[in-house]
Amino acid sequence: MNKLKQNIAWTFLDYWRGKEFKGEWPTFPELLKIQSYRFAKRPCFTVIEDKKITLTYQEVYEKVCKLTDWFIENGLKKGDHVCLAGKNSPEWAVTYLAILQASGVVIPIADSLHEAETINIIKASDSKFAVLDDEKIPYVKKNFPKMTIRNLNPTDSKNYVYNLEAKKAVKQNEPATENDLALIMFTSGTTGIPKGVMLTHKNIIADGYIAQTNLIINEFDIFYALLPIHHAYTMQAAFICPLEVGAEIVFGKTMAVSKLMKELHDGKITIMLGVPLLYNKLLAGIRKGIKEKGFIVAGLMAFLRGVSFTCKKLFKINIGKKIFKPVLQKANIYTLRVAICGGGPLAPSVFKQYQAMGLDFIQGYGLTETSPIIALNPVEHFKLDSVGRDFSPYEEIKIINADSTKDEHPVGEIAVKGPMVMQGYYKMPKETAEMFTDDGFLKTGDLGWMDDEHYIRLCGRAKNLIVTSGGKNVYPEEIEDAFQLCDDINQITCRGYYTDEEKTAEEIEVLIYASDDLYKRLGLERNPETMQPEVYEEIKKNVSKINKTLQSYEQISKITMLKEPLEMTPSNKVKRNFTAKTYDI
Repeated sequence: MNKLKQNIAWTFLDYWRGKEFKGEWPTFPELLKIQSYRFAKRPCFTVIEDKKITLTYQEVYEKVCKLTDWFIENGLKKGDHVCLAGKNSPEWAVTYLAILQASGVVIPIADSLHEAETINIIKASDSKFAVLDDEKIPYVKKNFPKMTIRNLNPTDSKNYVYNLEAKKAVKQNEPATENDLALIMFTSGTTGIPKGVMLTHKNIIADGYIAQTNLIINEFDIFYALLPIHHAYTMQAAFICPLEVGAEIVFGKTMAVSKLMKELHDGKITIMLGVPLLYNKLLAGIRKGIKEKGFIVAGLMAFLRGVSFTCKKLFKINIGKKIFKPVLQKANIYTLRVAICGGGPLAPSVFKQYQAMGLDFIQGYGLTETSPIIALNPVEHFKLDSVGRDFSPYEEIKIINADSTKDEHPVGEIAVKGPMVMQGYYKMPKETAEMFTDDGFLKTGDLGWMDDEHYIRLCGRAKNLIVTSGGKNVYPEEIEDAFQLCDDINQITCRGYYTDEEKTAEEIEVLIYASDDLYKRLGLERNPETMQPEVYEEIKKNVSKINKTLQSYEQISKITMLKEPLEMTPSNKVKRNFTAKTYDI
């Protein structure tokens, strides 16, 4: 194994061990106090409205202490659960930290959930408090009349979190230890009992620092928390990790292009977190601008991207940042030092184009049950087709139940063991036990393989696997990824379907929602009842083009057109337990 020299980001903690904390890793309150000493006057939380508003580390610490005292005076005991649901904001972050400083447990809830889903999670969480955005408060009050509820928004000044303070000095709760519960992260769902992933202070803090063995960050970085911060990926990579090094966090509240562009520009962002959908849209805009300059310019740009990528990959020389400076500046991403993609594998072709334009663009991999990061591509030695290198010796990853039907690499389920692995599912001992092997490895449910340098290649989810008549395994996610640069398709989902009554073998079907750009190009209006033949013919051409790049057993044999897009998760992945509204063709 050829492992690069790793960065050990947490050596500074040795100075504080025994002074501000006693364990292997600090808890959240201990870390925040340390950082308030180290970076008191440095920017911590920022929002960009009409103007840029920033709280320093010292100011954040003071607000957290004030809110902590209010929680304790109003009855929050060690281990009590507090629901937190709202858009990305400094108020959300301060509340999160105050709950933990009061030795409580945070229950992050997606702001985008519908009423029934929100109510279901609050019931399952056994929470005593809730801190919410305006729109959720009325129905939560109605369903939980005895619950203490407060507001993340200043519209309700009396209950606004920044205005809450204890009436007198309070006795602090017994401090949490690194092995105490910090978060329970629930899956959504309107019925049944949602699964709650239980994560300790150690799980989250350790994962944030260990992830930095593959990526150097520092207090001068400015992180962009654009994706929903309740989600494990954004929470760790754009909230916890920056706090661990004393960096600044700019909170984005919407994916609206004009707002995103302003925050990127005014915030002078150096590290951006995104999912494939976001980066595909951003790249589509860049490519469109280049195409509009004509065939000659587009051809020249393509040639220069090739030269730039070769220099970067083979000689470690980044000439792309200079060559493509005007392009990157127009997209407001020239200040980016690193762009990170998670939440699903990005097509290698997209990954390569960003790298060729001079951005240090890398992929990571993980799941909520692992706090969540378990692999990350190092900037200095990235691999286009990998979601990242593991963090050995600080974790162990192995491939279990591998078979040899996928090329020359045995593909199996990825399993992991390390300090970032969850304690289990809340009040679900049976489901918890099913997640672990006999020797204590967490089964991720993801299929893939790992090379000699410990870089992981994902193939797809085990439960989504399609088995053909020839006994070949087909991974739907790989087929979906092949369409990532297709401007005519807004959404594509691949699944198996049976052609015989005995249901002995599956063939490949794709469900497609055509893009607005395709309708515009064809001069048509979207018809909610009838699929226009011109649109279907263009989609068939796109599918035929991709089919030529796939193995014979992966060929798409059925196209189903969607009347409306399928519901997405907060990390912009299709919820596969869908009911689709489709056109008759």
